[in-house]
Amino acid sequence: MPAHVPNRSGPSGPSGPSRRSVLTTAGLVAAGVALDGTVGASSASAAAAPAIFYSPHQDDEAIGLAGSILEHKAAGRPVYLVLVSKGENGGLAEYMNQGDCKTLGDRCSAPGHHHRLGWQESWPTPEVVAGRTAEFALSAKALGVDKVINFKLSDEAFGDYDNFVKKVMAKVRALAQQYPGASHKFAAGWLDGTDTHKACSDAAYWLMKNGELTDVRFNYIYAYKHFSDPADRGRGADYVLHIPAAHMARKRASILAYNTWDPGRNLYSLGYHSVSDWLEPAYADPREFVYTLPKKYKPGKL
Repeated sequence: MPAHVPNRSGPSGPSGPSRRSVLTTAGLVAAGVALDGTVGASSASAAAAPAIFYSPHQDDEAIGLAGSILEHKAAGRPVYLVLVSKGENGGLAEYMNQGDCKTLGDRCSAPGHHHRLGWQESWPTPEVVAGRTAEFALSAKALGVDKVINFKLSDEAFGDYDNFVKKVMAKVRALAQQYPGASHKFAAGWLDGTDTHKACSDAAYWLMKNGELTDVRFNYIYAYKHFSDPADRGRGADYVLHIPAAHMARKRASILAYNTWDPGRNLYSLGYHSVSDWLEPAYADPREFVYTLPKKYKPGKL
């Protein structure tokens, strides 16, 4: 789906807010992190091959990749963060045009919990794309990644799936050729259960099958949503990352980039209006879940 809130022609939107509301500026202050503060200069060696992380949409990196990003940075690796799709989304534009916020109610960060932005709801939803990408940039800044790369691909996996996979493959292939020896980190799309995420893992599958990628891992980004009981989230993972407290503070800063209302910086809490029920459990759970590709992996649309 073209982000996490589908267009009106797709399946129904999010099932509603989670029971806990932890994404607040006060929570970030308590963690001792300034939301828009800069992260210290990377100590990664310029000669080291980078670890390249692929976020299917804006917010996926904050939900399920941030701890892994910080783990690699702490190990001295340059870290590049890729935004795969533009994240066009008519349903999210509709949310932001509704007036009194029915999506989050009194948890909405807009003044008076009211937003009637007059955004374009038809494809390609330019205001949504710009706002979501501003949040992504703020999240990347909180994580201190060494480079941000935007593929700028229209989020078309829900339509012409095979062609979208080929486009992602071409972009990843170019990076693999530009940065020999890099490791590549994708969404575990067969577990996440969305077409765009699955297309990313399919692209990795075909490039691995062709011998073009060798060092590849997959993060189960939506484990926080799919399992309400935290004890269930790590079952079957090849590696459960236990995120250190200092890194978790940075991850929470990246999550809070998606709950910031500051129109002067093109920030409208779009991530929180879209997937608060993904973001809040990820904020609370100091773990991430890493997989290798299953031996019986089946490429193709879900």
